[in-house]
Amino acid sequence: MSLRHLPNMLCVLRMVLVYPLAQWILQGRYPEVLALFAVAAFTDALDGALAKRFGWTSELGKHLDPLADKLLLVTTFLCLSMQGLVPWWLTACVLLRDVVIVFGGLAYRALFGQLHGNPTIASKANTLTQILFSLAVVAAAGYDWPPAWAITALGALVFVSTCVSGLDYVLIYSRRAAAVVQARAAIRG
Repeated sequence: MSLRHLPNMLCVLRMVLVYPLAQWILQGRYPEVLALFAVAAFTDALDGALAKRFGWTSELGKHLDPLADKLLLVTTFLCLSMQGLVPWWLTACVLLRDVVIVFGGLAYRALFGQLHGNPTIASKANTLTQILFSLAVVAAAGYDWPPAWAITALGALVFVSTCVSGLDYVLIYSRRAAAVVQARAAIRG
């Protein structure tokens, strides 16, 4: 195996960590969950740094990295809701955003062609708020810190960033679709 594949292997490792993370959340093993989150965050930062520093990017990596992040976060939100630590409406909001983006992307590809895009700043901010919120919820469950008001504030930030990020993607791809429709009309007309 070449070192060039290391970023992809780190993404796969992050996906493998999802199962024990889910199990430990459901078992209430919050200190272990925090440690596993730290490992997952480290692999996420390391795979990105290696890919950028050494040019070890690949088409597979462009799909694996966001998939690993989404798998980790969606599983975390679902399990934390099952434990009564995160309200179901917030988890539903997080899931709905992802469903809208996936089905919107599939529809765009079917109707307009290849989907070219990178994560937006709003999307990156949303991922960061979801991670911080999840960590805060787990830390509060395991160590009674941070205080409830901080978790509520982070939860509000997750809600706002999830809505803004989802709307941002809808607007970006709606504009792109309109441009394709106009270009096709100009060619025909």
